[in-house]
Amino acid sequence: MRSIMLSGFMLLAASVAQAQDLKPLNPDTETDRIDWSQLAAKLGPMPKPAAGTRVGAVSKTLTNEYWRLLGEGYQSLGKKLGVKVAYQAAQNEGDQVGQLSIAETMIAQGVDVLLVSPQTNANLEPILGEAGKAGIPVVNVNDAVIPQAAHYVGNVQRDNGVRVARWFIANRPDGGKLAVIEGQAGVFAATQRTAGFKSTIAAEGGRFKVVASVPGNWDRQLSYDAATTLLQQHPDLVGVYCNNDTMALGVVEAVKNAGLLGKVAVFGTDGITDAHASIRAGELTGTVDSFPVLTGEVALEAALRVLAKEPVPRVVATPQALITRDTIERYKGKGADLRAVLEEDARSGK
Repeated sequence: MRSIMLSGFMLLAASVAQAQDLKPLNPDTETDRIDWSQLAAKLGPMPKPAAGTRVGAVSKTLTNEYWRLLGEGYQSLGKKLGVKVAYQAAQNEGDQVGQLSIAETMIAQGVDVLLVSPQTNANLEPILGEAGKAGIPVVNVNDAVIPQAAHYVGNVQRDNGVRVARWFIANRPDGGKLAVIEGQAGVFAATQRTAGFKSTIAAEGGRFKVVASVPGNWDRQLSYDAATTLLQQHPDLVGVYCNNDTMALGVVEAVKNAGLLGKVAVFGTDGITDAHASIRAGELTGTVDSFPVLTGEVALEAALRVLAKEPVPRVVATPQALITRDTIERYKGKGADLRAVLEEDARSGK
């Protein structure tokens, strides 16, 4: 009995030491990574989960459709594999304490693996120690990043902004004034998306100028108000990049009210249903779709592979694509095979 206890203590100590040895995670630059499309090719077929496997999944909020769709991905694959997935979220995107409480409760209930999408880079950090003591692997899924997370599943956040900037460079040859509506301060995704956009525009050569970069905090009304002020200050604005679709749809309303629809291009990020509808209607110019349902499926697969002690790289990169009226049918058209299209994108390096 003593040897068993000693062995368990040594395993726990080794796990804690390994977590402490991990360098702070930057999913955009981490070299220990694998593309989602290569999981089966490099790690083999999906392992069959043990009977009774319980998965806990904690999201930012269910008021944003992106997180509801992510949950659909978890549940879809979980049902297929016969795995029970408990999916819960905070009341809103600022409820950091509430989200932490949900995660701690799931650990206390003894889930086998935990997927988390933190409110900020810091608010769920305490659960790493608690989960480690309980022997529960934790997978950080998209958006905010826990610096000491051993596993992360999500897209290259910086590339979101890069893709939108490249659209302006290619489609607005005369240049002009641009603005950014930022997500919540202190969130990795918001910082990286904004930086990718600004740096790509700055490197272009001077045709464009980012005249404002203001907080929208993922909120539609706040972003509407911010855009209304910006359009009064800069009626010659040619475009606005928003860190998510909820904010972008608020900006579209402000552009319409100012009588500037068709003159001010507006882009969002996420790929929610209302964004696709707005693109088809000729209002929202585009979104960087990160395919939340597929991301949920990939994240659960990665988590179950980690649980099976497979050598899953620290980062599993998920797909994204710039959706405009010119490309929406390819990805969202009737009968489109999204997985096949995205695997083709992966092979071609899009």
